[in-house]
Amino acid sequence: MYRLLRAPLRGVTYTRWLHLLVPILIVSIWLFIEPAWPWMPVLIVAPFGFLPWVRLAEGLQAQFLLAPHERGQHDGSIGTAPSVRWADRWRTVVWLEIRLVLAGLVGVCTVWLPVITLELAFTAAGSALTADVVLPFTPPRWAAVLLAPLPLVLLLVIVVLLGEAVTGIAARLLGPSAAERLTALEARTEQLLERTRIARELHDSIGHALTVAVVQAGAARAAGNADFTERALCAIEETGRAAMEDLERVLLVLRESAQPPSQRPTLADADRLLNSARASGSSVDAELSGALEKLPGPVTREGYRILQEALTNVLRHCGPVPVRVRIEAAVGRLDLEVVNPLPQGPALMTGTGGGLRGIRERAALLGGEAESGPYEGSWRVRARLPLERIR
Repeated sequence: MYRLLRAPLRGVTYTRWLHLLVPILIVSIWLFIEPAWPWMPVLIVAPFGFLPWVRLAEGLQAQFLLAPHERGQHDGSIGTAPSVRWADRWRTVVWLEIRLVLAGLVGVCTVWLPVITLELAFTAAGSALTADVVLPFTPPRWAAVLLAPLPLVLLLVIVVLLGEAVTGIAARLLGPSAAERLTALEARTEQLLERTRIARELHDSIGHALTVAVVQAGAARAAGNADFTERALCAIEETGRAAMEDLERVLLVLRESAQPPSQRPTLADADRLLNSARASGSSVDAELSGALEKLPGPVTREGYRILQEALTNVLRHCGPVPVRVRIEAAVGRLDLEVVNPLPQGPALMTGTGGGLRGIRERAALLGGEAESGPYEGSWRVRARLPLERIR
């Protein structure tokens, strides 16, 4: 009852009313052509339901007029996609037929119920129309005063109930199919995975830049050498500029900008990481073999981030120590290994381990594996990523 009382104040009541009346235009045009066959539009509109774009048009109209609160939502109850399967086309045909039937019912009520109210109003005023249009008899004036509002109330009730009904029917017949729901779910999953990847990249890129800057600044202060300080400042500037580029690219993705994001770094750019570590004072012995430039995109990009995080951990926990890096593009897999001396003292063994966990997660997402820990008196991070399944 409360919803019925609120109905005249809700805009959706009138948009649904308009949606119910739209098919009357087709019937009206046909009655000018052949009034003897008023049922013919039911047969005429049926073939249009098999056209894929008709479901798209009907879905947009239904979402705009029946469920305006769902505008712009990709997971709404009413679909806005063309027909793909024959089941969707048959549902569109049924929807068009139901719309015509409901339009006829609402059209009759919209015309004749106000006419009844008009007749009763004239009767209550002590006058009458030239002829009774709808009422078969003329009620007393006192009865006409009481009965005059009832047809309009009945019209409101019919519009509200049929509006609710047609909205439910639209969700059933024009709603997303199982395949469309699965596609939307996959798209949502991809979006969540993309945001998780962005968070990892922010951690790796910015964390690497800050670690290099801290190590360089500390080494320059301890060295007290002008030439070394100059080199340290240059390394900090270069690393910071690269981090800013990564940050800007990530922010573009987060803003969902129409501009394409810049190319993410790959193992072909590994020299940038190695030179950054060398500029921090570490002695880097690198061995890169295989066609790294021909690696699949996901593998080479994630491999770059794994190498970046491994070198960051070395600088963060051990400082500028000798590092041995081995990257090999073998048959069917990519091997990546970073070995450095164990940190001296428990004070250096700090941190939450988020970087190493991120390395393992990156490898697992590609179907590979990664491990880290003491190895022959050193600390080793090793990752193995498959290539065949990625291709």
